[in-house]
Amino acid sequence: MSRVRGRAADRAVDKVAVITGAGSGIGRQLAFALARRGARLAVSDVNDPGLAETADRLRALGVDAHAARLDVSDRAAVRAYATRVAEHFGVVHQIYCNAGVAGGGRSVLDADWAAYDRTLAVNLFGVIHTATAFLPHLIASGAGHVVTISSLNGIMGQPALSDYCAAKFAVRGFTETLRAEMALAGHPVRVTVVHPGGVRTNIASAALDHAERHGTAVTEEARRRVRTYNERLLRMPAERAARVIVDGVEEGRPRVLVGADARIADLLVRLAPSLYPALIARLERRLFGTS
Repeated sequence: MSRVRGRAADRAVDKVAVITGAGSGIGRQLAFALARRGARLAVSDVNDPGLAETADRLRALGVDAHAARLDVSDRAAVRAYATRVAEHFGVVHQIYCNAGVAGGGRSVLDADWAAYDRTLAVNLFGVIHTATAFLPHLIASGAGHVVTISSLNGIMGQPALSDYCAAKFAVRGFTETLRAEMALAGHPVRVTVVHPGGVRTNIASAALDHAERHGTAVTEEARRRVRTYNERLLRMPAERAARVIVDGVEEGRPRVLVGADARIADLLVRLAPSLYPALIARLERRLFGTS
């Protein structure tokens, strides 16, 4: 049973919750977790088959689910989507800015500008587009909550993930600024940033598939990195991660660390901010054989 220490308004029952990137992984499991707690849901993704499966499974549970294809990097499309969702339900209480992609997997010296553009467009601007489009509706609800999904890599930098880390650190900064602004203005909107560690999703494999579909040369080193992530680093079931996130939202927590690896990274960065990059480099060599 969930432990609820926050205000009753943070509980999901009878709330309208919006989840981007709901076609798989954490987003899909967030939808199921919220559905089980009595929420009405608006789910979106660019993955049409995955989104359709999520929506069908929600409706099989008897949930009022609004499903729409959405590219969160398209600001105009997100604003139009927010209007449609608000008109459909009459109110919006919670948004989970979850849509995201993996990084390009290259060093800064070997920067792939297309990867930077895509990662920042989805992982950073997608969050900003979603939050700003829905914020007036959340304020109007009288019990709003913005939830952004950063990462362990929004706490700690990591080699070969400069685009991903840049986006996730920025999500953290955007979210904390938004929290301060809501408090300053006295708006009835809580703000939570989530830092998941290694969660068992298809994000690493999807990045590889995207590169191959778009004609980008994929090295054996890149394939080996993805195998290592899938077999050794992405361990927590997405269902469990979603439960931790929703519990944190219901408790009104401003910051949610998901997984022991995220908690360890947070502690390491706090205790040894100047030392941790060298430790991460050693771990990188051990995991990936990077010279």
